[in-house]
Amino acid sequence: MTASEPLLFAPQAGRGLGEAVAQQLGLELAPLEERAFEDGEHKSRPLTSVRGRDTYLVQSLHGDGAGSVNDRLVRLLFLIQNLKDQGAARVTAVLPYLAYARKDRRTQPRDPVNTRTLAQLFEAVGTDRVLTLDVHNLAAYQNAFRIPAEHLEARPLLARYLAPQLAGEEVVVVSPDVGGAKRAEALRQTLGRLLARPVGSAFLEKYRAHGEVWGEAVVGDVAGRTALIADDLVASGDTLARAARACRAHGARRILAAATHGVFSPSAAESLAEPALERLIITDSVWPPRSLPPAVATKLTVLEIAPLLAEAIRRLHVGGSLAALLEPSPARYA
Repeated sequence: MTASEPLLFAPQAGRGLGEAVAQQLGLELAPLEERAFEDGEHKSRPLTSVRGRDTYLVQSLHGDGAGSVNDRLVRLLFLIQNLKDQGAARVTAVLPYLAYARKDRRTQPRDPVNTRTLAQLFEAVGTDRVLTLDVHNLAAYQNAFRIPAEHLEARPLLARYLAPQLAGEEVVVVSPDVGGAKRAEALRQTLGRLLARPVGSAFLEKYRAHGEVWGEAVVGDVAGRTALIADDLVASGDTLARAARACRAHGARRILAAATHGVFSPSAAESLAEPALERLIITDSVWPPRSLPPAVATKLTVLEIAPLLAEAIRRLHVGGSLAALLEPSPARYA
């Protein structure tokens, strides 16, 4: 590895994704020592010099059997601080899944705004730049950080996969709520360009209070069509199941779903077993997913994000633009 190449680190909890990104870049992960102590404390240190180097840390901030969200976050913050202490010229935190991004505004009196606090933590340890994928609220994410906050979308990846699957079908992209309408609209437009024909749009009403969600009305025509429900993440799966049932009740012929992040809480298996939902396409931004029963796992298709992250790192390293990564190649699937 030469001084002109980026240094790529991945903590053990995110090593699988880190190795995949490194392979795409034609690099090896930089060596990293991680030690856990009996009292639960931890330390990380690079086993190679980072002085004057352009350094990238790959770590999705989600919880699983290997560690909690908070454990991953604290370890990453400590490592960033150490890299800066050791003279790294620039440290970019590559965070495909960004924890706490859903708490981006006050919805009840005295609510915290965790997205802003998270940004302050990264800034405090000297992070030079963050890069994430399909954050829940892009405007809130960009406004929370005072350092460069780069953003990627899985939309081109999802669209390239879905277009040949949907060729010859009459398709409508469905947002499970009004708040996700812009995200669904962007996917609808991209699919329309790849399919070289119009793709419909629809959205569901959704109300949330005290942890409960309701609302079944569908605004838009899904009858006799393939309904593609588009969302940024799947946690409990309740939103997808509710949307799938509503689309089936309104006459949808087939119902698919596409989301970037498969967070999958313990209750997700029951919700995703919903018979109306035929297939679910996600990325490996959160991987491995929580164990799912075979009947649910067979519905799941997982797309790799390592090529996208690697290309973004390559462009950032040389001062290039990420804008071209927001649209798929011009192949058509009419």
